[in-house]
Amino acid sequence: MSTEVRVPTLGESVTEATVATWFKKPGDAVAVDEMLCELETDKVTVEVPSPVAGTLSEVIAAEGETVGVGALLAHIAEGAAAAKPAAAPAPEKAPEEAKEAEPAPSAPKGDDAPSARKLMAENNIAPDSVTGTGRDGRVMKGDVLAALVAQTSPSAPAAAPAPKPAAPRQASAEDAPREERVKMSRLRQTIARRLKEAQNTAAMLTTYNEVDMTAVMDLRNQYKDLFEKKHGVKLGFMSFFTKACAHALAEVPEVNAEIDGDSVIYKRYVHMGVAVGTPNGLVVPVVRDADSKSFAQIEKDIAGYGRKAREGKLSIDDMQGGTFTISNGGVYGSLMSSPILNPPQSGILGMHKIQDRPVAINGQVVIRPMMYLALSYDHRIVDGQGAVIFLVRVKEALEDPRRLLMDL
Repeated sequence: MSTEVRVPTLGESVTEATVATWFKKPGDAVAVDEMLCELETDKVTVEVPSPVAGTLSEVIAAEGETVGVGALLAHIAEGAAAAKPAAAPAPEKAPEEAKEAEPAPSAPKGDDAPSARKLMAENNIAPDSVTGTGRDGRVMKGDVLAALVAQTSPSAPAAAPAPKPAAPRQASAEDAPREERVKMSRLRQTIARRLKEAQNTAAMLTTYNEVDMTAVMDLRNQYKDLFEKKHGVKLGFMSFFTKACAHALAEVPEVNAEIDGDSVIYKRYVHMGVAVGTPNGLVVPVVRDADSKSFAQIEKDIAGYGRKAREGKLSIDDMQGGTFTISNGGVYGSLMSSPILNPPQSGILGMHKIQDRPVAINGQVVIRPMMYLALSYDHRIVDGQGAVIFLVRVKEALEDPRRLLMDL
């Protein structure tokens, strides 16, 4: 009995994905819920598990292919006995005449690296003309680049038509082996599109301030051990910033709003997006109802999202519905930057590196741990006055955290 494996529902507004990686190949035995392949959408990666135990008998959608929701990915022959049919095709290649008629490397050509297939197509190179150095003769990108260099070398026939598509690259052919062309992932394409969309659509402006982190750091150092012992999570800075922003958003609600056509939608709740860097790009999981959550719950949510991001297990639901975003470039050492809006949101706060600097307090120059803050906002609905007030309220709450407890 054969079972179909199809593309699962990918989430709201997501209709297609790219087959990123197959973890199994035809003939491999699979267990129930064992991962078969990984799909890459414009927001997250989605793992596709096996619905039954058996043998992967056929892969329909190869790596690099774009597939829609419900599209057929593979067939699985159910049951322990399914392994036998999977091995059946092998005898077809056993006779000597079959070996002579079909070159040995032809079988693995379908398994060539996606980047190699793309490069061969771009340069009109026949797959059979490239010697693969990968496992089982698989053609890798380096093999194609080497073939390109060989085509453009002086020893190549002058009249050969094959080098013509690569003519624009001949001037830098010697550099080709040291370059790598990789198709942008769907996530990276979406990041690029959305950030450019924000620049083209919003009247984006950034205002700056700085905050003395002494009070927050002292409070954190005083209670971090008790906090972790009671709540099972470390006390970081993000919970302070999340609560400070939530308080400021209540006073300046237009920063927590969005434009929809000729209307402005004011959100009477705070779903705080927290920008997280991953190997695949920047993602923004959302701490829902952050305005009504405790410090401990916020820290737990953020820690959980951090683990899921590192493991590539963030879901689309984890990243939808944000009303405001905090981006912490300080963890990478950034001293100052202007964050770009996360559409359709109207505000994003940039945190930066905490650095000891001399400041004047009560007429005296002292050394304090200072952080620059940057608020980028959509000037179409947020006036400069409102943006400045918002940032001042965040600064006040962080420099005197007691204000957060008394809702001041």
